[in-house]
Amino acid sequence: MKYNWEQEDWRKFTYNKDKVEVYYNVFSEKLGIAKGGLAFLDEKQHAETLVDILVSEAIKTSEIEGEFLSRKDVISSIKKNIGMPSDSSTVRDIRAKGIAEMVSVVHKDYESLLTEEKLFHWHKLMFQKNTTVKAGCWRTHQESMQVVSGRLGREVVRFVAPPSSSVSREMSLFIKWFNETAPGGKKEIKFAALRSAIAHLYFESIHPFEDGNGRIGRSIAEKALLQTVGHPLLLSLSVAIEKDKNKYYESLRVGSKSNEITEWLKYFIETILDSFDNAEKIINFTLKKTRLFDLHKDVLTANQTLVLKKMFSKGLDGFVGGMSAKKYMKITKVSKSTATREMVKLKDLGIFKTVGKGRSTSYEVDFN
Repeated sequence: MKYNWEQEDWRKFTYNKDKVEVYYNVFSEKLGIAKGGLAFLDEKQHAETLVDILVSEAIKTSEIEGEFLSRKDVISSIKKNIGMPSDSSTVRDIRAKGIAEMVSVVHKDYESLLTEEKLFHWHKLMFQKNTTVKAGCWRTHQESMQVVSGRLGREVVRFVAPPSSSVSREMSLFIKWFNETAPGGKKEIKFAALRSAIAHLYFESIHPFEDGNGRIGRSIAEKALLQTVGHPLLLSLSVAIEKDKNKYYESLRVGSKSNEITEWLKYFIETILDSFDNAEKIINFTLKKTRLFDLHKDVLTANQTLVLKKMFSKGLDGFVGGMSAKKYMKITKVSKSTATREMVKLKDLGIFKTVGKGRSTSYEVDFN
């Protein structure tokens, strides 16, 4: 069977409108909740939530591709890019710096038109100081661009992209489509989730870069979503995708076989809806952190505050294994007896709850 770009109806994407329209009301409801949630945040809380969202996006979009970044370096780079003070002056992981800068730029610049220069800029940001990838230009290699999965020696070809010789023309048409379907465009697509889903599949079908297509493709989907909504929502599509990336790759594989894309749209729109739920959790997380510090600011020691901030910096996933005396000692440089006493005090205050027993006892933050 031919791939979508090899078929006569290439670029003429069709779908079952009835099966897509069932998502309209759910999307509108979740969009309203998302906008309403932002109204509860003051300026500082909004900035903290934005950091959490962008950090999650940078880390998860990389994990989908099998790259695991330094969370500390991602946080530091994100904060610098949005003008917040950072605890670290040096970012050692260049990959973390690059992807953090890219997701920050995409979020801040969502309203603007898409251009070839903009895509090249994103690509250069992502592959800073990388000598193995030719950054900031379309791929030019003569061999076919194959998207594969599986272990070395047992790879499975999921998709074969158009030849490099046709990429420049294909991307010119893609960029034209993207801008014409934007708000006020000649072919405006008013349903934000629909435009985002089509944009991602369309871009991935071309696979224009030597590397980094998945990460840039997900950024394009986010840009399409925010641009069509017309509001800088705090969302991370990659967090929702990474939860079941096998389903994501399988949906892309199926979607690349035909230009009738109903099943792909259903998958991706549901993924966007999941991203709203995750954003709501992060906003609630920010509000709970603020409430906790406000309630106990007069009784928390400097050590306890430092430890809590360290735990919160791990985001929704929390501190792996909870907080132990050993970890507390490492963070605060205090003795074991002091660490134990201060953690027990946090439990007495209702901030910590006990996890495990005996030597395996550790603590987690209790937001209840």
